[in-house]
Amino acid sequence: MAVYTPERSDRDPGPVREVLDRARAEGRTALTAPEGRVLAQAYGIPVPGEGLARTAEEAAALAVELGLPVAAKIVSPDILHKTDAGGVEVGLDSAEEVAAAFGRITANARAHDPGARIDGVQVQQMVPGGLEVLVGATTDPTFGKVVVFGLGGVLVEVLKDVSFRLAPVTRREALAQVGDIRAAEVLDGVRGAEAVDRDALADLLVRLSELVTDFPEIAEADLNPVFATASGAIAADLRFVLDFEPAPGPRRFGREEILASMERIFKPRSVAVIGASNEAGKIGNSVIRNIVDGGYRGAIHPVNPKSAEVNGLTSYKSITDVPGEVDVAVFAIPARFVAGALEEAGRKGVAGAILIPSGFAETGEQELQDEVLEVARRHGVRILGPNIYGYYYTPQKLSATFCTPYDVAGGTALTSQSGGIGMAILGYSRSTRTGVSAIVGVGNKADIDEDDLLTFFGQDENTNAVAMHLEDLKDGRAFVAAAREVVPRKPVVVLKAGRTSAGARAAGSHTGALAGDDKVYDDILRQAGVVRAPGLTELLEYGRALPVMPAPSGENIVIITGAGGSGVLLSDAVVDNGMSLYEIPPDLDEAFRAFIPPFGAAGNPVDITGGEPPSTYEKTIRLGLEDPRVHALVLGYWHTIVTPPLVFADVVIDVVSKARAAGIDKPVVASLSGDTEVEAASRRLFEHGIVAYPYTTEMPVKVLGAKYRWARAAGLL
Repeated sequence: MAVYTPERSDRDPGPVREVLDRARAEGRTALTAPEGRVLAQAYGIPVPGEGLARTAEEAAALAVELGLPVAAKIVSPDILHKTDAGGVEVGLDSAEEVAAAFGRITANARAHDPGARIDGVQVQQMVPGGLEVLVGATTDPTFGKVVVFGLGGVLVEVLKDVSFRLAPVTRREALAQVGDIRAAEVLDGVRGAEAVDRDALADLLVRLSELVTDFPEIAEADLNPVFATASGAIAADLRFVLDFEPAPGPRRFGREEILASMERIFKPRSVAVIGASNEAGKIGNSVIRNIVDGGYRGAIHPVNPKSAEVNGLTSYKSITDVPGEVDVAVFAIPARFVAGALEEAGRKGVAGAILIPSGFAETGEQELQDEVLEVARRHGVRILGPNIYGYYYTPQKLSATFCTPYDVAGGTALTSQSGGIGMAILGYSRSTRTGVSAIVGVGNKADIDEDDLLTFFGQDENTNAVAMHLEDLKDGRAFVAAAREVVPRKPVVVLKAGRTSAGARAAGSHTGALAGDDKVYDDILRQAGVVRAPGLTELLEYGRALPVMPAPSGENIVIITGAGGSGVLLSDAVVDNGMSLYEIPPDLDEAFRAFIPPFGAAGNPVDITGGEPPSTYEKTIRLGLEDPRVHALVLGYWHTIVTPPLVFADVVIDVVSKARAAGIDKPVVASLSGDTEVEAASRRLFEHGIVAYPYTTEMPVKVLGAKYRWARAAGLL
């Protein structure tokens, strides 16, 4: 079969530009099949032999030249979905059949759309079998160009078993994408079928991703079906949808611009509170008191035209009256006054405006928000908010918020798009004594959003993990770029709200319609190395625990438990969270058996039974830590009088501390079952860097799984 296979791997954009320029000049938003073939050939995408026939006689002759059997397809710039128009016939075995099909296809097309331009009929060699798959690309409103892969036919449309990646993709990313669909085992052959060539499919994804990246006006692309075999992959049908006037994306700032502003916002030498008040119950009163009472050591300037003094500090009628420089202005005034006050703050040279007031886009006042942003842009001021609770940065003892202050310093930066979620973060952090570097509200995200914050926290010496709640990303591509910079050094955890379908927008291709739900977020966040939290509890616990836990050096996990039932549940949780139970070799199995009673069970889990003294826990945990083949330990404790909870905690702390002193630092997580004393024991373990939870076998393993996902993404395993 004559198949176009490029002799060189480089792409040739010239012919593509000619085709697209012609389509633009003709006012078209789609390409014909022959034009799609030009794009495929220019970028090395294999396609069957084919040609364009303008008469039945030409179609018959072309079929004989290509080799029967053939398929015949209508070619019209006005008919995108050829099958719906009765414009496709396949398996034509003779010149006579081809000639007759030409007549039927053109008649069907004219009946479907009498005004459609018909260029002719495409006669195409039939691909001799193979597994049907979809390779496509679309323009996602959040992430821009993405490529999609899935099984073809009804499996794509009904099951939506597809995987997405940000374009352009590397070969490694493309191979991972091919293996990421739920039905990936089908690619390896089932019921005697041959395995398909995954490398060829990855090559198609790479080439298509380069094509749509080089030519942004290609809004959507379908290679569907692609026939995959053991020897390659061929795109039997091509569909390209164009958009020559895409909506402009958000403004992007360079890394140095972002850091210059963020450094002044999070480490200000002076803060002004516009709307500071002496009246209890007002937001301006809460903000100024929190900043003063929180211990911030920089200059604090109340701005209130009606008061000479606020909270014992000299007050100014305008921020322009404040002596010296001001880094941050916190706004605690009604929305309608913000633009005017921001104009003055801009003239003063502030770096950041913290807009606490509501009454902007969230209430339908988009024009007011746009006006405020225009003022900020004109003066080079970065806006946090509006419609936020403020922000905390504990290294500076800065509580620029109207909510309760928080001063437990640590390494976790927490951000939230929702004020309510922000308060949950605050309360949970206080309850668990989570050490934070920052808690930040982003609200409407008129300006500063997650990629700005991630850029700052990624290089912040006071932050070693970032946990973010978000409802959307304003610029998904910028966020991915920031995450890729940060992930090799620090875990990034995201709770994405709105995981159900947002409704696929009207699209001119299968690919566009498939890209309407949360799967795009899920796949691309993983591509960036982000750890996704399934819920708020996990976001908070990952944020609390990941900085405490050392990174694993390998995949071998051993469970040591005092209760067989806990061991079973812990085993299930390990597998459910994408980790592997170590198949313990005979010598290590024998070593464990030396420390447990005859009615216990070695293997994995190692069941030491519930009636064992502290020494049994000590010896088995030490063995697991000291054996270099074991990379992480999961401990299951059962409350007994022989080994009370706090005694268990002290034993674990002692063994782990001695191992760390000897240079052995492995992840150790613990699940404690028992009476209420296990709560105090879990807290004590956590305080010593050992992640432990009472009453649950799932949470400690979820946290360990999150650490493993980050370690893999960071290239540590």
